[in-house]
Amino acid sequence: MNLLYILASVLIFGFLVFIHEAGHCAVAKLCNVKVDEFAVGMGPVLWQREKGETLYSIRAVPFGGFCAFEGEDEGGGPRALHRQGFWKKFFILAAGSAMNFISGLVIVLVIYAGASGFLVDEISGFAPGFPLEGEEGLMTGDVFYKIDGYRTYLRGDASTFLSYHRGDTIDLEVIRGGEHIVLEDFPMSRREYTGMEGEKYTGFGLYVGAKVEEATIVNRLEYAWNTCLSFVQLVRFSFAQIFSGQAGVKDLSGPVGIVSTMSEMGAAAETTRGAFENIFYFGAMIAINLAVMNLLPLPALDGGRIFFLLVDAVGMLLFKRKVPERWQAAINGVCLAALLAMIAMITLNDVTKLFT
Repeated sequence: MNLLYILASVLIFGFLVFIHEAGHCAVAKLCNVKVDEFAVGMGPVLWQREKGETLYSIRAVPFGGFCAFEGEDEGGGPRALHRQGFWKKFFILAAGSAMNFISGLVIVLVIYAGASGFLVDEISGFAPGFPLEGEEGLMTGDVFYKIDGYRTYLRGDASTFLSYHRGDTIDLEVIRGGEHIVLEDFPMSRREYTGMEGEKYTGFGLYVGAKVEEATIVNRLEYAWNTCLSFVQLVRFSFAQIFSGQAGVKDLSGPVGIVSTMSEMGAAAETTRGAFENIFYFGAMIAINLAVMNLLPLPALDGGRIFFLLVDAVGMLLFKRKVPERWQAAINGVCLAALLAMIAMITLNDVTKLFT
């Protein structure tokens, strides 16, 4: 069955790449921009067919793909990408991420369609000696809303954000009896407590439990949307951990690591249905992550090209000049090489993990 889960994971990952590039291609054609090639996969060509003015191809390496437009940086005829106006370029470049986000949302909606209830993090109790219990502090039954500025959308978020917290004070927001309680610079820090079985441990002294909310049509939609927002927030949280030194490059995963994790999640499930729900749920998270990462204002990514669009718009407004296209092409080329090198390094790290 593990092989089946690996195959399913590869197909889902390939689909996410396909839907991303299909978004670029479809919007480009709607905007009358010429698409030279639409490729799924990278490397040697396995199959190709020309239809109209576009060459469609499938390539050997399933992790990747591209949509090549006429005149992406310079040259080409009147239908070349670089000759189009601001809004056409913007919608074409943003379409890939939009399709990834929509596909992630649809996957989550399908999974949640059969849910009977949803779990949210709440305080289920306190360790003996916890000094901050009461109306001015925390109370049993408080539902977590935010921790250090991060919204607790899903079950388990509270434990995750608390585990990474450092410092003697913390910013908390909880829901108590329908009322929104804000506790800024709350003096809660790690200290020694006695557990339920008499053991000593260092922690915050509160127990995080689960509150069940019955599923309805309305909150299925709400929780699906919040799940996608949680995936978006996860990108921000991950970068914060990297910049703070609590996580490193070795903790990142590329395509090989992602497929490995998806197949492991499938194998860990008790039923085949549960396995595929886990795989598709993780696939939805990857879809949202791809959407967000591609919109980061970094050269070689869609977000970097959108950033140059904005710079050009401001430049024309203030100085009647744009950043020369050859400069943009050079910067994108150098950064693309750096990005591919980083992906290669992360992939090597993923392969090493598989064998160790």
